[in-house]
Amino acid sequence: MADSAAYMSAFAALVGTFVGGITSIATSWLGQQRQTKEQRRARQKAEMQALYKLFIQDASKLYVDALEHNTTEIPKLINIYATLNRMRVLSSPKVIAAADNALKMIIDTYAKENTTFSGIRHSIGQGFPDPLRAFSEACHEELKMY
Repeated sequence: MADSAAYMSAFAALVGTFVGGITSIATSWLGQQRQTKEQRRARQKAEMQALYKLFIQDASKLYVDALEHNTTEIPKLINIYATLNRMRVLSSPKVIAAADNALKMIIDTYAKENTTFSGIRHSIGQGFPDPLRAFSEACHEELKMY
């Protein structure tokens, strides 16, 4: 009977060690998985922020050009369309729709009469159209989810 108790005590110690080891491995693995997921999300967010920044910079330049000119050269549009298509891979449909609308508004501006500085100043007082406002807001909402 004493041998039986000793075996049971040894067996319990082995089971306890095994369970403790498995728990430690599982906890470590889960922590590593969570850290990897958080790093991936941070990289994806940084990539999206860089694309949004690039789109805003290119669109702003095009918009000013559209205010000053009635036509544009196609090469000026290449970069912004490339950025837009890169965004299609990562961004939500809402952000893409807002980017498409901004670009459409900019291109439509080329067809309008050229604007002078005093015309812009006058328009600002009456609600100057901002083709990037909805895009910026959609980006802000999307990035808050990360």
